[in-house]
Amino acid sequence: RDMIGLRMAPHHKGGRVHFAVGDTYLVILPGVPRPAGEPRFPAIAFAVADLSAAVERLHAHQVALPWGVESDEHSRWVMFHDPAGNLIELAEFDK
Repeated sequence: RDMIGLRMAPHHKGGRVHFAVGDTYLVILPGVPRPAGEPRFPAIAFAVADLSAAVERLHAHQVALPWGVESDEHSRWVMFHDPAGNLIELAEFDK
């Protein structure tokens, strides 16, 4: 939540955390994370306007970035594991 700027919704119930994401909500459900490794497919991905700033925040909080910043001709992205072991992706796309 803090690393990528999610805002907790005020109406979460029953232990299910709700985050406001634009005009919708992201609900975190309990479960068993998939083991880290190949294939690398994130549990969730977020578009960010400034990937460099996001990476600086992750580094400032000692978040490991196992593959560093990756890119193709239209985007740049970084993946990392959250505290539960889920693979998370932040991506910046060409405008």
